[in-house]
Amino acid sequence: MFDQRVSLTDLAARVDLTLANLSILKNNRARAVRFSTLEALCRELKCQPGDLLEYLPDPVAAPEDNPKK
Repeated sequence: MFDQRVSLTDLAARVDLTLANLSILKNNRARAVRFSTLEALCRELKCQPGDLLEYLPDPVAAPEDNPKK
């Protein structure tokens, strides 16, 4: 957003999201994101999904000690 010089309010209007929902995404509090939202964000920010997303394993979930047999 900084590189594109676009405010959160402007981006929310461009991708048809509420400011509150975009803020949740921006602050890493979202539990899910629709592909259509991701597509709109990438279109407006001229980026790829990997520029917006990062995989972090769940620190609470531990791998199973016994894999399925």
